[in-house]
Amino acid sequence: MPLQKIALKPGINREGTRYTTEGGYYDGDKIRFRQGTPEKIGGWQQISTATFEGVARSLHNWVTLGSQNLIGIGTHLKFYIENVGNYNDITPLRSTVSLTNPFTTVSGSAVVTVTDANGGYKNGDYVTFSNATAVGGLTIDGEFVVSLTSISAANTYTITAASNATSSATGGGTVSAAYQINVGNPFAIPITGWGAGSWGQGAWGVGVSSTTEIRFWSQSNFGEDLILGHRGGDIYYWDADNGVQTRAVLLSSRSGASDVPTVQNLILVSDINRFVFCFGTNELGSSTLDPTLLRWSDQENATNWTPSATNQAGSLRLSRGTKIVAASQSRQEVLVWTDSSLYSLQYVGAPAVWSASVVGENISISSQNAVAYANGIAYWMGKDKFYKYDGRTAPLKCDVRKYIFNDFNTSQYSQVFSGTNESFHEAWWFYCSSTATNIDKYVIYNYLEDIWYYGTLARTAWLDSGLRDSPLAATYTLNLVDHESGIDDNETGTTAAITAFVESSDFDLDDGHKFMHINRIIPDITFDGSTATNPVVTMTLNPMTNSGSGRHSPASVGGVANATVTRTATSPVEVFTDQINIRVRGRQLSMKLESSAEGVTWQLGSPRLDMRPDGRR
Repeated sequence: MPLQKIALKPGINREGTRYTTEGGYYDGDKIRFRQGTPEKIGGWQQISTATFEGVARSLHNWVTLGSQNLIGIGTHLKFYIENVGNYNDITPLRSTVSLTNPFTTVSGSAVVTVTDANGGYKNGDYVTFSNATAVGGLTIDGEFVVSLTSISAANTYTITAASNATSSATGGGTVSAAYQINVGNPFAIPITGWGAGSWGQGAWGVGVSSTTEIRFWSQSNFGEDLILGHRGGDIYYWDADNGVQTRAVLLSSRSGASDVPTVQNLILVSDINRFVFCFGTNELGSSTLDPTLLRWSDQENATNWTPSATNQAGSLRLSRGTKIVAASQSRQEVLVWTDSSLYSLQYVGAPAVWSASVVGENISISSQNAVAYANGIAYWMGKDKFYKYDGRTAPLKCDVRKYIFNDFNTSQYSQVFSGTNESFHEAWWFYCSSTATNIDKYVIYNYLEDIWYYGTLARTAWLDSGLRDSPLAATYTLNLVDHESGIDDNETGTTAAITAFVESSDFDLDDGHKFMHINRIIPDITFDGSTATNPVVTMTLNPMTNSGSGRHSPASVGGVANATVTRTATSPVEVFTDQINIRVRGRQLSMKLESSAEGVTWQLGSPRLDMRPDGRR
């Protein structure tokens, strides 16, 4: 019998059983498809040894007039600007107060009690003390973290000094205390029972459920400067002329500020005529947040929000849905997602300035960061499917939909974030699997080849910018890494292998009506780009007596079921393993290729199987 070529359809398909998806791939991790064939994804490495504090949820890249290539980084604790690998803390201040003898020390302890009747602080907040005199052998200057965990007295909190006090005392003199804005939550926290809802909600004695929101930042550059704000907070402005170590300030404190919103859920600066938008904000003359209201500043003026006959500031309330969730700039329009509809905002000039039209109904969106925009098309993850908008709204055909949404922590929808990897025509979404409260998985849509694949990876934010050489991602090790850089995992500065595999669906040997015996594999694998001297992958064949017999019952009826495929590079011409001798017997078969060593990358083509009939049963 001649060699049988194994040519499988690209992409992973999990919508059916392993047998009904015959002729394709069924599982994989850290792989992609290029021109129809699977390969290991590129590696990643840290951009510097520096780290930031908090879980990053927002990344934005721009270049100043002075040619500084900057990245804004919003975490649940702080806000930073990255410049040449350094993370500069520009977190806005909430207040600066003067305290008199606020410190109380205990001999032999580094814990210091601080008295401040002004309040407003919460557990985990950051405060910077200056001008303090020594107390208990300690001079308390610099930044500290507020702790309320062991406090019973009102108007007090504790901090931890760098060393132990030498005596018990109260003092410090006249001290300046600069409090940064309150910290947020690293992930959504479900709450049930007393205090979960507003007064009067729920039946008596039953209570209600709610969720403490995750800390999200939105940011857009206004010229070379940056406008930023966290969900449910003020709007802040960072002026590039003041340098990367200068804190952002309230936009309302800028010269000429007029009726700047005092609360907002999302900020965007339009490409068209440069308006500053707030989505989910307070009405003019009110301090109450309206989640369906959007307001915009005067054209080319970030500080003037007072509508008049001589400017183009204004507002608009959306009627579909209960809140605005996300917004994105697209070609000649601003797209706005509520929790049930998609709107297109278009500039029409005075007096209306901006008009809104519904372009999608009865849809969902999982989070503020769930939209990926590529080649004029917006792609986003909903709460049970994926969508696209290219002038009209439509669901995406998804071959892994059941697999993704059946293993999804629905209490952590808000953590979902997306990004593009334009070099490979990919839109990525990261999410929490059903048992995780931190992001641990991703799914990719290749919009050029219209295929899907997925894997496991812990990331918190993504940025694909033409101003940087490769896509950037934020990690749980509190740094940024360049993706598609090298072929190994260098997130922490220590090189580690990336384990990757791809596995086919089950397919018939011959036509499946008789047993076949396989005694040889002609592999079709390249190791181009590998840095290991002898890069190696393992190929495994999983035979079955029939499609319902189980894939490992046993792994091989006839003998050995797996073998290594090694490339040697001892000569200028790369020599590949030309054949693998193996003994496998079955009616159906699946094939798996995997690697787990440093310096290895690979691409799988179309292997051939040498087999002969081996009777019926």
